[in-house]
Amino acid sequence: MIDRYTLPSMGQVWSEAHKYELWCLVETLVLQAQAQAGLVPADAVAPVSAAPPPTPEAVAKVEAITNHDVIAFLTAWADNTSPREAAAYVHFGMTSSDLLDTALAVQLTEATDQLIDRTVELTIALRDHALAHRNTLRVGRTHGVHAEPDVWGHRVADFAFAMARCTRRLRLARIAVATGKLSGPVGTYSSIDPAIEAKVMARLGLRPADTSTQVVLRDGIAEWVSVLAIIATVCEAVALEVRHGQRTEVRELSEAFAAGQKGSSAMPHKRNPVRSERIAGLARVVRAQVVPVLEGIPLWHERDISHSSTERIALPDAATATDYLLEQTTGLVSGLVVDEARMLANLEATGGLIYSSAVLLELIDAGMSREDAYALVQEAAMETWQTGTPFLARLRARAAERGQHLDEARLGEVCRPERYVARLGAVFDRLAGIDPQQRLADEGQA
Repeated sequence: MIDRYTLPSMGQVWSEAHKYELWCLVETLVLQAQAQAGLVPADAVAPVSAAPPPTPEAVAKVEAITNHDVIAFLTAWADNTSPREAAAYVHFGMTSSDLLDTALAVQLTEATDQLIDRTVELTIALRDHALAHRNTLRVGRTHGVHAEPDVWGHRVADFAFAMARCTRRLRLARIAVATGKLSGPVGTYSSIDPAIEAKVMARLGLRPADTSTQVVLRDGIAEWVSVLAIIATVCEAVALEVRHGQRTEVRELSEAFAAGQKGSSAMPHKRNPVRSERIAGLARVVRAQVVPVLEGIPLWHERDISHSSTERIALPDAATATDYLLEQTTGLVSGLVVDEARMLANLEATGGLIYSSAVLLELIDAGMSREDAYALVQEAAMETWQTGTPFLARLRARAAERGQHLDEARLGEVCRPERYVARLGAVFDRLAGIDPQQRLADEGQA
């Protein structure tokens, strides 16, 4: 991911320097466990533990010759070890993927912990915004056309519950990726004891894979990146609502516009929903990583490396873009400007047509046949569409032509927008009870 969309803490997780720090950690823990078990000389532990991780530049210099990243790392790290002979027992009994998959699992859990913090923050922002607007009347839309009265808080509540579900999915995905392996060349423990694997995984906060080949099967990682794609798409759903609301013809919502901000190089009046559009664009980047990672599940026999090159790009990009998307969406919600007066004006923009369904039911309930009631309401509604005359006025005129009496008091009550949202209290009660920081019962039991 380019620097423009990389936040510092997530960038650090996926940096080459941190990767080699984790590789050193895994190798050191394995060495310590083997020394404690009497499998390697104990005096090798201290020099190796004291050796600083090799720099990315040092590893790259060796890899240019070896064309093998793990061997290059081990060689460069050995160069930092004094005496160098102590490094002979580093990687003892391990295969490259014992190191790679286990260190990757740590990276994934570190990244996920940051993402969980972000989803929690966004859920709270959405929840609080929705509760603040539980009485802000607006028109509900289906197919982009006015439907029935609603409140803005109801729309946002939908997003808040969705992000709360995303947090739960992410916690489950963390459990799925917190899986490492130290089981040797084809996963048979031919050169390393399962007890070493169990001890090292416990120290790393991981669990040993139930079984593995040379690699851990990628279904857990595929689950993780799929969850990130869902999160990114929920962020896009929020952004899409703002983009629509900021259109000149709608003008119900607008992004915060800072002092000195510019909307267009050519048109000084422009205040564009640039943050929302950025969110929509980057959500595509996250979704684009799902299929390549899924295709890393089927590998030839006990392993090939067709997943490796993909994951070097897809996993950091998915995590980094999702992190940025969550931060941007939280800022979008926190700074969102809601024009309540404009929402009310738009609510009445169709001259009362949004009450046609309720009027139809009222007429039927008053004793009119469904066929007659539907014909009366539809005729009045079509005339309102064509002439702009208020719907109830056309309804009265049409009813008078037929010699039909309308209960004006009942129609007034039926066409009161607050009536439509009177039963939403339970939704907002549930929303107020959201605790996005609640942990799963089985979380952390890896």
